[in-house]
Amino acid sequence: MKRILLALVAAVAVTAPALADEALAKANKCTMCHAVDKTKSGPSFKAIAAKHAADKDAVAKMTTVTMKGGKGSFGTVEMPAQPNVSEADAKKLATWIMSLK
Repeated sequence: MKRILLALVAAVAVTAPALADEALAKANKCTMCHAVDKTKSGPSFKAIAAKHAADKDAVAKMTTVTMKGGKGSFGTVEMPAQPNVSEADAKKLATWIMSLK
């Protein structure tokens, strides 16, 4: 019983940050255009992470694109600027996205 409880606590500790950041994505309406593993009007978060996996500056670049917008990375669909997302939240979202596999 003790082992099961420890395993459960460990599982919650590992998934809690991911859930918190997915909640942040929902709160900032990122999920209107993006989903974790499906293409909507924008690419999936997993596709974004895969595309930028080798880029050591991915989090910084994604933070800027979230706040200022961008286009061309995934075709012709533009990523509109999200001026209501703070830099700290944009960085947290980018870090979470890059953690997805």
